[in-house]
Amino acid sequence: MDQTAGVCHFKKVGIGEKKIWVEEVMELDARLWDPPQGEGDYNTLASYAQGGYILYAAFYRLLLIPVNPFWIQLPYIIIVSFLGYLALKVSMPKGGPFRPKSFDLFFMSASASTLSSMSTIEMEVFSNAQLIIFTLLMFLCGEVFVSMLGLQLMKFKFTKEENSQSRVHSASNSTYSLPEVLELGSVTHQHFNIQRPKSSKDSEDLKYKSIKALGYMVLSYLLVVHILGSSLVALCIHFVNSSKQVLKKKGLSLVTFSIFTTVSTFSNSGFVPTNENMAIFKKNTALLLILIPQVLLGNTLYPPCLRVFIGFLGRFTKREECNYILKNWRDLGYDYFFSRLRCWFLGGTVLGFILVMFVGFCAMEWNSKVMEGLSNYEKVVGTFFVVVNARHAGESIFDFSIVSPALLVLLVFMM
Repeated sequence: MDQTAGVCHFKKVGIGEKKIWVEEVMELDARLWDPPQGEGDYNTLASYAQGGYILYAAFYRLLLIPVNPFWIQLPYIIIVSFLGYLALKVSMPKGGPFRPKSFDLFFMSASASTLSSMSTIEMEVFSNAQLIIFTLLMFLCGEVFVSMLGLQLMKFKFTKEENSQSRVHSASNSTYSLPEVLELGSVTHQHFNIQRPKSSKDSEDLKYKSIKALGYMVLSYLLVVHILGSSLVALCIHFVNSSKQVLKKKGLSLVTFSIFTTVSTFSNSGFVPTNENMAIFKKNTALLLILIPQVLLGNTLYPPCLRVFIGFLGRFTKREECNYILKNWRDLGYDYFFSRLRCWFLGGTVLGFILVMFVGFCAMEWNSKVMEGLSNYEKVVGTFFVVVNARHAGESIFDFSIVSPALLVLLVFMM
């Protein structure tokens, strides 16, 4: 291959591009990077079957190099944390003499971005604008959202890999499709079309469409859970006067609280806009029951629920991508999509751990000071809420400083 600098088809060769000579074409319908303009079809390699110069975007080969997702996610989290810190620094907290220090703001931003929910400042200090910033940080750095970004990168790499492999091939990999019988006078050219098997091409196209569809399905899953969850939380607080008065007394917006709590619960961050966490809502059993499934939908039960969600979409939309995803999930490389059997095992394990913790908590603390003032029904719902959160988000309605040491050991072991 001849590699030169300068001009190719009246266009200056740019940075990251190479001017190369096509020696042999394997796939005539392979599209070109930045094809020459003018009369005729120069968009595919069919125009270069006899040879010719083309521009090759060498930069895109960097995207084909395998990279550990850690080295992509680490700078992403750092950048989002820093931007969150700047946004918190610019926005003003609630009126009062207290002004958070810069280091504390950066710590809170990093805590929200890493979903650790560690705090050096009381949450009620922050204004409505700052709570919205925290909500964005938790949403953008949530595990499900980050995995969706990975799918978009995977789709982009898949496209470039296909184009890179189909532009220029060596003769050693060529397969010629020749007719078994040639009649006299039927051959008018000295070369034959060399094409990739149609079935293989169709399979790759379907794989690309499935990766693209999976990205949209994960986004739909995110939006459905957050919109439905926020709406239910808002309705629950609106119709429960005691909870409504709590927000009014603390100066919290109902909409902001609903969205903040839903995003935090789904991402398993554990932040709540109140200083008491969820303890102040321990008698609002409806609110606790709404938040419990959100904890699981964004964590350990995400793979089984995603599989059910895609199966539901496939049944009603009849799209072949859904069927391909369910049957060829290994080929897609999405780590959060499991086989049906593994989903059953995962669901059974999660429910088993919750049951063990629930029984242990009730046996040790049913009549203790921890549950003082609660009815039997409120004790059951409160305990269920706590044991689900103990392995995930960390939201709580009980004071763990007075919980028995034996129960703390059980909770630590289950976590």
